[in-house]
Amino acid sequence: MKKIIILLLLIFIIPLSACGEKDDTDMKVVLTTGFQRDEVFRIETMSCFLPEIFVYLTNVQNQYESVYGQKIWAVDFGGTTLEDNIKETALAQIAQIKTMNLLAAKHDIALDDDEIALAKEAALDYYLSLSMTEIDAMGLTLLTIETLYSEYALADKIYKYIIKDINPEISDDEARTITVWHILIKTYALDGTGMKIEYTESAKEDAFNRINNHLEQINNGEDFEKVMMLFSEDEQSVYSFGKGDMDETFEQAAFLLETGEVSDIVETDFGYHIIKCINTFNREETDNNKIKIVEKRREEVFGYEYNAFLNTLTRNINDILWEQVTFINNNEVTTKDFFDVYQRYFP
Repeated sequence: MKKIIILLLLIFIIPLSACGEKDDTDMKVVLTTGFQRDEVFRIETMSCFLPEIFVYLTNVQNQYESVYGQKIWAVDFGGTTLEDNIKETALAQIAQIKTMNLLAAKHDIALDDDEIALAKEAALDYYLSLSMTEIDAMGLTLLTIETLYSEYALADKIYKYIIKDINPEISDDEARTITVWHILIKTYALDGTGMKIEYTESAKEDAFNRINNHLEQINNGEDFEKVMMLFSEDEQSVYSFGKGDMDETFEQAAFLLETGEVSDIVETDFGYHIIKCINTFNREETDNNKIKIVEKRREEVFGYEYNAFLNTLTRNINDILWEQVTFINNNEVTTKDFFDVYQRYFP
C-alpha cells in the first residue's frame, strides 16, 4: 500500500463498538438486528466482509513468516499475541479506508475512468497470481480485489484533495537543524517507579557548583569533549534538532551559538547544561526536517477534517463473527504480494 496511506492509518484509527456498546467518542452506535452473510462491520453505507479481512490478514501473515518464520506467532507481546495485534490493526485500517471513502463522497470526489481501469487491471494481476487453494481459503472473487484496490485509491485521492493547499516549500531558516554537544548535571533523581524526584535546595546547589566548575575548566582550555565524556549525566551527548524539538530554554540558548561557541550555564527541568555548538546548519538534517514539517502540517489539516467527519458517523461490528476470525494456516496459502501489486499500479 502506498506509504502515505499507511502513515495515515497509523495516525487516525477509527474505533468500532460492538452492538449497543458505548465508547468515549461522539460517534453514534446504531443497534442492528442482523448483518449480511460474512459482514464483519458496517460504517454508514460502507460494509466490510470476511474476504476483505482475509486478504489483509493472509498477506501480512505471510510477509511476517517469510522473514521470521512461523515461530513468530508463539512470541508473547505483553500478554497478547502478534496475531491478535495484527487482527486489530487490520480491522482499524480497513475501517479507515471505508471512512475515507465516505469522506470522499461528501466532497464529491470519485475515481475517474482511467483510475477505475487501473484498479481493475491491478486486481486482475493479483487475482491471477493466486492458486485455487488460496482463492477458496480466502473466499475471494475478482470483484473483492477490485473493490479493495478502488477503495485504497480513492482514500489516497481524498487525502491529496484535502491537503492540496498545504505549501510544500519550507525555508532553510524555519527547518534549520543544528548539532550540539552538551554536558548535563541533573537536578532530580528517579524513584523505583521511574517518577522524578526533585533535588533538595542543597542538592541543587551542589549540582550547580559542579557544573560551574566544569564550565571554568572548559573556559581555562580543557577539552569540552573530554569533560563531557567524564562528567555528563546524560546518556546521550550529541543532539541534532530543529526549532520546536527540544526544551524551549535549551533550544533558545543553543540557537544563539555560533559553530564552536560554548554557552553559559543553562537551566532546564532536567538540570544544568553547558552547550557547545558543533554545526549551526546541518544540510542533510535540515532537508529531512523540511519533509517532517510538511508532513506534520498535512496530518494536522487532514486530521482536523477527518476527526470532525468521524464524529458524525454510525457504525456497528459483528462481534460474534469477528471473534471467530483467525489466520489461515495452510502451507499452500503463501500469497504476500497484495500491497506490492497495488504499489506498482498506484506508485
